[in-house]
Amino acid sequence: MTGDEAVTGAHFILFVADQAASARFYSSLLGKAPRLDVPGMTEFDLPGGVVLGCMPASGISRLLGPALPDPAGAAGVPRCELYLVCADVQATLERALAAGATELSAVSARDWGDRVGYCLDPDGHVVAVAER
Repeated sequence: MTGDEAVTGAHFILFVADQAASARFYSSLLGKAPRLDVPGMTEFDLPGGVVLGCMPASGISRLLGPALPDPAGAAGVPRCELYLVCADVQATLERALAAGATELSAVSARDWGDRVGYCLDPDGHVVAVAER
């Protein structure tokens, strides 16, 4: 088996307090409707075949039970960053803020060469919007 055969797709799933609110937020931020929106999961197609999912924290607790600490206990504690590369970083950050995000850092040039703005989504996940 080569590395190419090991992974054939990627889904990143955020545990959220309110699935409908997160669906509205990410629809606005990404400028598109979800590809899937059913009780327990909302999914958005991202470039490169990647999928962003929003799952109620209570859903993963039901699936895995006591094998996993309750994700609700970490609500608002940043544990990852969603880094979105976009064509117009300022307009994308403004859409996020209008949809309910909290600004962490205005758009500015970063050491690695991108122009990036940072915000928190309604569940406290760090979202970076970047322009290369």
